Amino acid sequence: MSSEIITPAEAGGAAVLDSKTPGKWAQLWIDIKKNKVSYYFLAPFLLLFAIFTIVPIIMSVVLSFSYYNIIETPKFIGFSNYKLLFVDDDIFLKAVGITLKFAVITGPVGYILAFLLAWLISQIPQKYRFFYTLCFYLPSITSAVAMSVVWLYFFAGDRKGLLNHWLIQLGILNEPYLFLQNVDSIVPVIIIVSLWMSMGVGFLAFLAGLQNVPGDLYEAGSIDGVKYRWQQLWFITIPSVKPQLLFGAVMQVVSSLTVFDVSMRLVGFPSPLYAGHTIMAHLFDYAFTRFEMGYASAIAVLLFFLMFGMNRLIFRVLGRD
Repeated sequence: MSSEIITPAEAGGAAVLDSKTPGKWAQLWIDIKKNKVSYYFLAPFLLLFAIFTIVPIIMSVVLSFSYYNIIETPKFIGFSNYKLLFVDDDIFLKAVGITLKFAVITGPVGYILAFLLAWLISQIPQKYRFFYTLCFYLPSITSAVAMSVVWLYFFAGDRKGLLNHWLIQLGILNEPYLFLQNVDSIVPVIIIVSLWMSMGVGFLAFLAGLQNVPGDLYEAGSIDGVKYRWQQLWFITIPSVKPQLLFGAVMQVVSSLTVFDVSMRLVGFPSPLYAGHTIMAHLFDYAFTRFEMGYASAIAVLLFFLMFGMNRLIFRVLGRD
């Protein structure tokens, strides 16, 4: 058995090479100089991204440690806003629970539903796909006012309400049920409406990815013994659309944690006994009703880190490849 012997001189030479290896930032600068034309094209986007995303995030973090009511100069108060959030603000803690309950249900269900519907539409002939795509995508781009008119009529708490009328006709109810006023039914109603509106950008991304899966993969799969549609879906289709799955998951997380318009239009603002109060509603209340921008910034920072943590988890699951 032969063994390789490394002399001290060779070891010293390797150490010198390691010490001369550029760091991460130095390597980035070298890459920028090497591909400067590409970075010139990226410069307008990076500038706008920094101005409208990075700078507001930094300002929110700074303002979250202050008392700021727009009129007066911000006053530094340390961690008082965060202490108030977690210790004294019972409504915020209730809003966190409602938001997480909403996200846990609508996130996975809406995500799976959007993918399955996109997969089913991709199986039908090309000339019919536009019609079905439009039918499922239209609710997500419908204005909140038009949406509220339809669903307020459906869940109205009198005998003229469509759902109450059906349930009374079937003998399930003897008198109308107040779907939008009862604290036990407010969150389920918001979840139902949000799922109806969940076929948005992620749904279109799924559909585009499914239509671009090479047909050669399915032919190769049939040769290897893949016979059924669910086998094609699991072994060929899903691995081929990993980027679209990742994008759709991120968009679903963002929409689930920032729900507000649906709740406000259906059950009012604030909702009865704060039964439909979400983190975004709490943020809107303190930012644009009470004008306590420091406290609202603390809420925004916590919401940002919650979204960031969930997105990192998604990247670990779907973005490993």
